[in-house]
Amino acid sequence: MNVVIVGGGVIGLMCAYRLREAGYEVTVIDQTKGTDNCSFGNAGYIAPSHIIPLASPGVVAQGLRWMLSSTSPFYIKPRLSGSLIRWGWNFYRNATEQKVRENAPHLYNISVLSRELTIRMDRELDHGFELETRGCFMLYNTPEAQKAESRLAEEARKFGMEVPVLSADEVRRMEPGISSGILGGVYFPVDCHINPPKMMNTLRAACSRMGVDFGYDQCAENFSVTGKKITAVQTDKQSFSCDHLVLAGGSWLEGLGAKLGLSLPVQPGKGYSITYKGLDSGLKYPAILVDERVAISPFSDGLRIGGTMELGGLNHEINMKRVAPIVHAANLFYPGLNLRVPEPKDVWAGLRPCTPDGLPYIGPSPIHDNVTIAGGHAMVGISLAAATGYLIRQIISGEKTEIPMDAFRVNR
Repeated sequence: MNVVIVGGGVIGLMCAYRLREAGYEVTVIDQTKGTDNCSFGNAGYIAPSHIIPLASPGVVAQGLRWMLSSTSPFYIKPRLSGSLIRWGWNFYRNATEQKVRENAPHLYNISVLSRELTIRMDRELDHGFELETRGCFMLYNTPEAQKAESRLAEEARKFGMEVPVLSADEVRRMEPGISSGILGGVYFPVDCHINPPKMMNTLRAACSRMGVDFGYDQCAENFSVTGKKITAVQTDKQSFSCDHLVLAGGSWLEGLGAKLGLSLPVQPGKGYSITYKGLDSGLKYPAILVDERVAISPFSDGLRIGGTMELGGLNHEINMKRVAPIVHAANLFYPGLNLRVPEPKDVWAGLRPCTPDGLPYIGPSPIHDNVTIAGGHAMVGISLAAATGYLIRQIISGEKTEIPMDAFRVNR
């Protein structure tokens, strides 16, 4: 069977790897050169700790408060968009305690599976992901954040996770570079982190060696349909025949689905990151600075900090008002770093595909016989990629999936 995958980010490549491993002929199409999509610039967390979906109680009210500040971690660009209005209404309806209770177990199941598969792949590919199993801190400097993270730790323990809540002194004994002014932190030993560019380059090289074909710099514009089957993908350059189609188009998923008559509500959530190449930070652990919503990741070749959620449509414009607070937060928690605010040309921006309920779409099209969807992973694309690729292979091959999949169905 010839499988065409539209989307060459980490989700598309993981699908390609697993499908080629199972003997399928695989072609990956992507509108970029495959060297700087959203999968390259993130914090690199493999995080079973992330059991609370983006749509959760309090996030709407907090988001509205943040929107009043030009430097806040959250922003919605005002615009007349029916897609955004529909998405926002569904997001609001899903941001309830009941929905969180329903969705958290499914996020946990796929996260744990993905952690196991990512560790295994890293070993198989000569540690090309530079995976580290040191855990991750959730650090806070306000009583409100301390209370919220303590509640999250209690929820995580219900899933069997070891989650110590640490005082400031206990945190600093593990990571001496952290400011003495913090209130404390929650430590998740189960979390891991990888080096995203090295993971992506390693994964693409492995796919190439296995015989996966790539069609880069090509935009999927249309699809040939016969009955309930897609027979070809037309790009702006050529046509690719296919026996099966996988849509893994990230933040472009809604538009791609619309061409096939599918409703796949997705909003691109822009995030920024700055990588300080060659910086020996001395840090051992990745961390999320909870109050400022900033992530910090030490890599072998430098340090990366990132954050913000900016719902502004499909654009990569750099808003420095939102970049400077990321740097300031890192310096506040790690005063010894003395990081500089970079020039706009040194800031990376990527679009994270956010669904209205915080769960990705993973499963067959409800109106086609040979289309499978893999997208909408928001901020946990790297974290859930290995499991997504594995599950997509099982779905296409007609195997029993490793975990229940109903929560991720396309027409939920």
